[in-house]
Amino acid sequence: MRPSQRPGSRRDLAERPPHGAQREISREVGCTEGRMPTGEQLLAETEQLKKALERRPIVDMARGVLMAAWSCTAEEAWQILVHVSQHSNTKVHDVAKALIATTQGEPLPARVEEHLPAALARWRASRDG
Repeated sequence: MRPSQRPGSRRDLAERPPHGAQREISREVGCTEGRMPTGEQLLAETEQLKKALERRPIVDMARGVLMAAWSCTAEEAWQILVHVSQHSNTKVHDVAKALIATTQGEPLPARVEEHLPAALARWRASRDG
């Protein structure tokens, strides 16, 4: 065995992450108890990220609809969408799709229509107060 291949050699030490770095890396990639995620966990996370990227433009368009209709900021539009989503037990993406559909003459679903006025009233109160 060559000296550079022995455990504890400079080469071996250079290839290892510094003390505590492995734990930090593990936390960053979603590991629990210092264990690296399984391939299955990484695939599931990848799928979630793909869905999020597909849905993001729809949510952004709905924010734009609210911003144009109510002269609110992007953050305020987001808060309105979240409020309606939480109180109507509807995913933000579905609330966003429903709002966008209204620009094409579609009616809002009843559960969204029921909670949108309350979200707008709450936004107005926070803006005026």
